Amino acid sequence: MTSKERVYNPLRAFMPVDVEGFDSLAELALDLRWSWNHSADELWRQLDPELWELTHNPWIVLKTVSRQRITEIMANGSFRATLDELLRARREAGESPTWYSRNYSGRDLKHIAYFSMEFMLSEALPIYSGGLGNVAGDQLKAASDLGVPVTGVGLLYQQGYFRQVIERDGTQRAMFPFNDPGQLPITPVRDESGEWLRIQLRFPGYVLWLRAWQVTVGRARLLLLDSNDAANFPAHRGITSELYGGGPELRLQQEMVLGLGGWKLLTALGAQPEVCHLNEGHAAFVVLARAKSFMDETGVSFDIALAATRAGNVFTTHTPVAAGFDTFPRSAPGLCPRR
Repeated sequence: MTSKERVYNPLRAFMPVDVEGFDSLAELALDLRWSWNHSADELWRQLDPELWELTHNPWIVLKTVSRQRITEIMANGSFRATLDELLRARREAGESPTWYSRNYSGRDLKHIAYFSMEFMLSEALPIYSGGLGNVAGDQLKAASDLGVPVTGVGLLYQQGYFRQVIERDGTQRAMFPFNDPGQLPITPVRDESGEWLRIQLRFPGYVLWLRAWQVTVGRARLLLLDSNDAANFPAHRGITSELYGGGPELRLQQEMVLGLGGWKLLTALGAQPEVCHLNEGHAAFVVLARAKSFMDETGVSFDIALAATRAGNVFTTHTPVAAGFDTFPRSAPGLCPRR
């Protein structure tokens, strides 16, 4: 991250100051470090064992239990001692030297942006399907543990991927549970004035507004964009409705949101990543957006800008066969965004 990047404390919007201990519990619940470090599981189980077993989502548990229950359990000395120890360990981990800081502190690489269509971090954040999301989620978790300065960039799907239900006759039925942002361990990205940060993409004939969210993943961070903004035409609000849903037009729109919108979000935050890592070709538009930014900054031609920024673009593939890549016709009227 650069010194110019805006910092927002996600707890401010959710902290009922009249309930002692809520802010401390929220600090733990909103950091997805718990998804691979299970030291806090027992806290959530004690708050509401049934809901914890059903959801394994600390944020849902914390927001659902009554204020009286929080007050009661905070009066338990053992519970409070465990909470204090977990907070201390979390803060010390965030401040302690890391593998990256010990070995690469003098390097110029300060920020890596990792673009992916899906991230599998926890069942509490169901915006993934399978292997590709697993790779992306593990990359963020490893970046947190090693201290590598990585920011993930993805999409917040209203429904995510479908859930499979097998009927009595053996047929499959696809279910699409709604992802209520208020029950996900995410918070809005705010600008310097405290307003919810929204990104604007101009398409032929209309403007697409994108809302920005963030997820704390230990030392790393995941930024998510979604099109379910009230200012959008109803059909456009559904661009981020499903992961891998719809036809070619919707897929192309999603990939434009990820690449073009993702780069615009980083720019709005003052981030200047030296490396853009594309997890599969879904984020290919970020290559163009980055070259365009370089053109605006230096006044050079597109070919020169593309060549100058190419060294900072990294691509990895998860499914190296033709069926694993989206292809689109060269002529796609009505899709290409304008400046």
